[in-house]
Amino acid sequence: MSGFRLPAGGRIDRARVLPFDFDGRRYQGFAGDTLASALLAGGVTLVGRSFKYHRPRGIVTAGPEEPNALVELRAGARREPNTPATTVELYAGLEAASQNRWPSLDVDVLALNGMFARFLPAGFYYKTFMWPASFWERVYEPAIRRAAGLGRAADGDDPDRYDHVHDHCDVLVVGSGAAGLAAARVAVAAGARVILAEQDSEPGGGLLVEPRLETYRRAAVAALDGRAQLLTRTAVVGAYDHGVFAAVERVADGVAVPAAHQPRQRLHVIRARAAIFATGATDRLIAFPDNDRPGVMLANAARAYLARWGVAVGRRVALFANNDEAYAAASDLAAAGVEIAVIVDPRAESEAGAAARDAGLDVRFGHEVAGVSGGRGGLTAIKIRRRGDSAVAAVSADSLLVSGGQTPLVALASQARAKLRWDATIAAFVPGAETDRIRSAGAARGVFGLREAAADGAAAARGVMAALGLACDVVPPPPDVKPDARSAPAPLWEVRAPGKAFVDLQHDVTADDVRLAHREGYGHVEHAKRYTTLGMATDQGRIGGLVGAAVLAEARGQEVADVGLPTFRPYAVPVAWGALAGADVGAHFKPERLLPLHDWHKRNGA
Repeated sequence: MSGFRLPAGGRIDRARVLPFDFDGRRYQGFAGDTLASALLAGGVTLVGRSFKYHRPRGIVTAGPEEPNALVELRAGARREPNTPATTVELYAGLEAASQNRWPSLDVDVLALNGMFARFLPAGFYYKTFMWPASFWERVYEPAIRRAAGLGRAADGDDPDRYDHVHDHCDVLVVGSGAAGLAAARVAVAAGARVILAEQDSEPGGGLLVEPRLETYRRAAVAALDGRAQLLTRTAVVGAYDHGVFAAVERVADGVAVPAAHQPRQRLHVIRARAAIFATGATDRLIAFPDNDRPGVMLANAARAYLARWGVAVGRRVALFANNDEAYAAASDLAAAGVEIAVIVDPRAESEAGAAARDAGLDVRFGHEVAGVSGGRGGLTAIKIRRRGDSAVAAVSADSLLVSGGQTPLVALASQARAKLRWDATIAAFVPGAETDRIRSAGAARGVFGLREAAADGAAAARGVMAALGLACDVVPPPPDVKPDARSAPAPLWEVRAPGKAFVDLQHDVTADDVRLAHREGYGHVEHAKRYTTLGMATDQGRIGGLVGAAVLAEARGQEVADVGLPTFRPYAVPVAWGALAGADVGAHFKPERLLPLHDWHKRNGA
């Protein structure tokens, strides 16, 4: 293993070496890498600083839900701030820089804010900047404006082009995992016009981390060739009334300068008679002290870096999980030769845990992680204890994978007016009563397992086809995997121990901040969101929003189902201003209307 790149594996082209710069230092990756995977392969663990306390932060996810690794791309008029490194496709000569630090990422003066954290709790700005009133315009507002934001806006007018297009279809399928591909295959077999939108650079979703299913994935995609409009690198960002959806296609973000007459991005306004959301699910955080340190990563992200980019996220890895799905990350890493230090499972027993123990791994049932040790460059150990005990034992590890359960990605379904309901079997919210023409499928509605998700996607499509008056008896072949046997997850939101336990990594919102909001009268989930800024970062609360809601529920003495989640609003992922503006800029923004005699008037001095 060279650095953290494995000698084989992944979906990268190792024959094409791509040099790139990060914070002025030269690195190299391969064609097919993202900026995040290339940085991890090069041993880079520190990638950013948090908003309020400027705490050191590392890469924690592998997708657009990344809260920490936000970078500036390019320079000058083409500078693009606040871009998740996990979504940046690597190209030769890419220039990226970290944000929100001065004078450098390693030495950040504003990290001193952490020393005054007790004076900077949630809502401190509402109380601090009220007196004396004369200070507002001369002192407070200028200081707040200088400190606000993460990245820097571009210098000058953006020289790139952006387009708007209007698309029409019978069925919009969002997501191309097992559920999305199955749904699209049923719809095209029924004769429907189908648009399949996938935010990644290639279709497959969760199938991309299953090398043994590559033949199945290719066959499923080939079955749609010429029969459906497949939009890759296209994120559906908003669901609106009357079947209108907004999607942003990254046409030329994978190059420094787009080709002549090529737009950098394209905004699709899609009008669909029906929609199926197969958006999947993501791991969620567990709040425990110092859960924000570089080296702490979500379990499904570590599995993706291994399978897709041939990157091991550590040499001695620990896992802290309350669900069976997360064990796949430890199993895959162990098979790749990575040492698994320990698996910490708060449950008394589980099927996946028993299988891992039989395979020779150190599984600690009934335990929890109460903190980590290490500096800004990464971890050296984790602190574990038996649940209910105070005695802590240290286990050396340079990476900790965390999974507090699977959270279905329900933002689009919620925007489409599907009421969310609490599913106690997975300890998460799922779309509730949907219409005949708006359906969710697979992990997006809490149906886990590739085989199960594919069957659910096909069933959703058949229901939508019936609503559209199209008959279809096609049953796509399922992935060749056994139905997963799972033990129920044990809801675990927080491990109480001394130290800061974060529920929103980008905005430095802790579990204590949520409790403070409740004590000060902001106990409604919408009020707590605004008082603490929980869920207002670029990840929109995907990995920690439910954890914050659970902490609030405990403070209120209620169930999470009674507290709920804040309202999901567009945009589901960050959108560049240029994509919204399109071509209507400059002279095209406000066209001038001239009289027929305009030229004569000019010649005659009118």
